[in-house]
Amino acid sequence: MNYKNNKYILKFKRFLYYIYGEKFFKQLDYNWSDYPSRSEIINKLIATKKYSSFLEIGCDKNVNFSNVSISRKVGVDPNSGGTHKMTSDEFFKINKEKFDLIFIDGLHVTSQVDRDIDNSLKCINKNGLILLHDCLPKKIWHQVVPCIYPKWNGDVWKSIVKSRTRDDINTYTIIADHGIGLIIKEKNKKILNLSKEKLKKLKFKDYFNNHSEYMNLISVEKFFDIVKQQ
Repeated sequence: MNYKNNKYILKFKRFLYYIYGEKFFKQLDYNWSDYPSRSEIINKLIATKKYSSFLEIGCDKNVNFSNVSISRKVGVDPNSGGTHKMTSDEFFKINKEKFDLIFIDGLHVTSQVDRDIDNSLKCINKNGLILLHDCLPKKIWHQVVPCIYPKWNGDVWKSIVKSRTRDDINTYTIIADHGIGLIIKEKNKKILNLSKEKLKKLKFKDYFNNHSEYMNLISVEKFFDIVKQQ
């Protein structure tokens, strides 16, 4: 039995979280079917920027990876899909290559996402971009770690908030496909002033009440305006 995906086990976990976890159950009103998919955005970005190399962290049976059109692509996943069957930590230890575009969609836990961001920054080409999936959870259940809900974004959003406080990178969140983070290796133009203590104590309520500011939201159209100027 796959306990992670068993609906009765997940319902029991949600019940426990309802009793012992954060008591905040408002939800954001996003209908993701109204927006372009990550694959559509990635392929348009590749064509716009004339990129030639792509790295995907977390391929999950190649749902996105197989749809990316580019001359050189590398996919990393310890379980399925991609070209390298290993964890992202293992891959970055041995990787000698640099990429034009990196898409992070691996383990949706902020500690791992933080490492994936730091490692990606070391192997991104000049004028390259880093994208991250699952940055805009709609419900508290979608972001609880460990997973207690079939549709799981994890707490990737916390890594976006932390990135917004760094002065060496510019971070945005595109409103599309469960939220697509954008990281540009350049001086932060709109730094978020949150203390380390506040960052450690971030809750879904903080995200819900401040998500436009915290996530630095942009439309898909604004995203392409930004990258054309980069």
